[in-house]
Amino acid sequence: MTHLISAEHLSIERIGQILNDNLTLALSDDARARITRCREYLDRKIAESPEPVYGVTTGFGSLCNVSINADQLSQLQINLLKSHACGVGEPVPAEIVRIMLLLKIQSLSYGYSGCQLATVERLIDFFNEGITPVVLRQGSLGASGDLVPLAHLCLPLLGMGEVEYQGRVITGEELLRLKGWEPIHLASKEGLALLNGTQNMSAFAVWCLLHARRLSDWADQIAALSLDAFDGRIEPFTDAVHQVRPHQGQIETAARMRELLQGSQLIAQPKTHVQDPYSFRCVPQVHGAVKDTLRYVESVIDIEINSATDNPTVCPDDDLIISAGNFHGEPIALPMDFLAIAMSELANISERRIYRLVSGSRNLPNFLVANSGLNSGFMITQYTAASVVSLNKSLAMPSSVDSIPSCQDQEDLVSMGANAAIKLYRVIFNTERVLAIELFNAAQALEFRRPLKSSPALEDLFARYRQVVPFITDDDIMYPHIEASIQFLRK
Repeated sequence: MTHLISAEHLSIERIGQILNDNLTLALSDDARARITRCREYLDRKIAESPEPVYGVTTGFGSLCNVSINADQLSQLQINLLKSHACGVGEPVPAEIVRIMLLLKIQSLSYGYSGCQLATVERLIDFFNEGITPVVLRQGSLGASGDLVPLAHLCLPLLGMGEVEYQGRVITGEELLRLKGWEPIHLASKEGLALLNGTQNMSAFAVWCLLHARRLSDWADQIAALSLDAFDGRIEPFTDAVHQVRPHQGQIETAARMRELLQGSQLIAQPKTHVQDPYSFRCVPQVHGAVKDTLRYVESVIDIEINSATDNPTVCPDDDLIISAGNFHGEPIALPMDFLAIAMSELANISERRIYRLVSGSRNLPNFLVANSGLNSGFMITQYTAASVVSLNKSLAMPSSVDSIPSCQDQEDLVSMGANAAIKLYRVIFNTERVLAIELFNAAQALEFRRPLKSSPALEDLFARYRQVVPFITDDDIMYPHIEASIQFLRK
């Protein structure tokens, strides 16, 4: 199946489908026409205009006042890609690089960037043939777009840099030789169009949103299982309570918890305790706030991935070539920091429920093992969760509050959105680990409530989980069970 690149709205869900179903990409006729029209307009303006055009007939950044001769315009763009490939650190995961390619193609297809049609088509070839440029993770300030990672992304167009192809890392030169391709001959402005833009930040954001949604849903299911295993109360989830403070996420979460617990013998039995701790009683308020945060961040990223974010912006219909700031990452840096905080809280409340389950409360055995003392049981699983949660709290410090001026102070306030993206990525993984540990504990605790049953929905979850993670009778090596729990959440 093929996804047509067009001016039609590209949703985050559609990106997930393109990746999961291995769809190929193709340009719509309209996208081809818009790309060609913009390039032809830019060529005419360069030929006709005596005025310098930033990044087209001038140098870059603080070198914007240096004019470039017409016979050097292509070399200017090549030099730009070479000089900006300054990344360090681990490679960006291949799945995120594929999202970067898709988003760069989408942005260039709107016809405001001045790229050649052949350049966009070669990027599509990369995507369709499973060619993944090696992009190093650190180096972007999220200011003039993601200059450094996008330089690494696009160097292979010229037969430079490295790519992963058919299980091997090879040079861009070797790739072109294998495929029988000529290097792309960059026209004026093209290097800037390829390097300016927010596709690195946005790709991380899309990936994190897709996984954050999954974890938000899992958090409700796992919290419901923990509540039942802890002998919790259902009253805090009553709809009337939440209608008087009608945050959408709060109402949704309470309804979800009622649905998950419907038909449980445990939740229906008489209680001797009047209240539950906040980590159980306030699940609608905390999980619901995370859902509302997700909605907000999705709305911002949705706009970003359907935008042209390079510079200068070429507007043939208005006869304008304007140097401005659409590459600046601030609009998405702040939301990514916000989502990192929200996901950290999802892990935070999960760890508190883990602590309650192992604490020997409400007739559960100490550390969820029958013969405690000889056995430490689940004691140290809470330590691990606490360690991960503590790291999340450090990672939740906003990157967007920082700025280090660059380019001889021409770029005097930067977003640090790429750092926000990298930290958010780590927070997502950490939150998944904590939720997996909670599920490990909740399933163990539920066994001590037998013969009473939880709800049909939760018993089904429990039965599926028991196919991969066993009940722990005596002390066992725990890390394989935690890893199996993580994989269960992914599948």
